[in-house]
Amino acid sequence: MTSTDSSTDNGTANGAGSGTGNGAAQPARRLPTAKRDRVRRHLLDVIERSGPGTSLAPERDLATQLGVSRPTVRAAVEELTRSGLLVRQQGRGTFTSPHKVTQEMSGTTTNALAVPPAEGDWTSRVIRFTVAPAGPPRAARLGIGPDEPVLRITRVRDVDDEPMSIEQLELPAAIVPGLSPEDLESGNFYQLLRERFQVVVSDAVQTLEPAVTNPEQAELLDVPVYAPILQVERTTRDTTGRIVEFAHAVYRGDRYRITSKLRFDASSG
Repeated sequence: MTSTDSSTDNGTANGAGSGTGNGAAQPARRLPTAKRDRVRRHLLDVIERSGPGTSLAPERDLATQLGVSRPTVRAAVEELTRSGLLVRQQGRGTFTSPHKVTQEMSGTTTNALAVPPAEGDWTSRVIRFTVAPAGPPRAARLGIGPDEPVLRITRVRDVDDEPMSIEQLELPAAIVPGLSPEDLESGNFYQLLRERFQVVVSDAVQTLEPAVTNPEQAELLDVPVYAPILQVERTTRDTTGRIVEFAHAVYRGDRYRITSKLRFDASSG
């Protein structure tokens, strides 16, 4: 990490040293780099020793402690913030990155469809709950007629009272008569389908890709616009082969990660 960061520092120092004489240019480039490296090493040590969400000392205190200028401290902090190791909170200060919620992916168990089977206390806030005719695009996506009603749900999912994801669900309304927003505030949605509506999910096709937040997503997730997110789309079928759900969800890139267990046979290269 140090060698990569040093190249970044050299570029910054070269710009700062322009306009000086050739004889003084070389020492002027080296000194800021050495100081910034020293600040970075100190901050990395603080990150390693501290728990998630630990507050850093103010920039002026760090500058005094390390014998460098505040701009040097600020440059190192900004670099580690861009890499995701530190988080700035407006009006509060700078913190080590919070603990990430981990979801283990598995393609072999029914429980893998209970998205998200992740750690933490998950609750939901339903912000949209409407029924309308499917129309051609949704009808094709759900395998129903264009005039058949579709239930469209948007909910913000919180972990330990902090927004983690936005989930948009589309379901043929006929399979969930009497479903209410309160039914989606807690618990396992697929378990609800099975126990109340006798809809047993069997398999799903799911895609994942990186994206960034738009203004509406940023406001709901309490993150900046263009913050990194993980975008997930899923089409789920029941044991009869009927499509019962199309889901589009986004998860905070700074707080959410997915792990997978891989199994290789003897022929694996």
